[in-house]
Amino acid sequence: MAARPSWRCRVCGAAWPCSPARLALLGEYREDRIGLLIYLATLLYEAAGDLAGNDRLTDRFITWARAR
Repeated sequence: MAARPSWRCRVCGAAWPCSPARLALLGEYREDRIGLLIYLATLLYEAAGDLAGNDRLTDRFITWARAR
């Protein structure tokens, strides 16, 4: 999980969700992509309050998780 309010990974310090976090989330929500997107959208909403002015949050939190 991310350290708030920076939304950085507590393990590696990269912007969350970092690559390991994304892989873990994809594994955890393997059978529920919609659930993953809802979870990420909720976190995006929370992060928007902490990271005001960052206009790439949707890419960071949601775009990577869409079905391909």
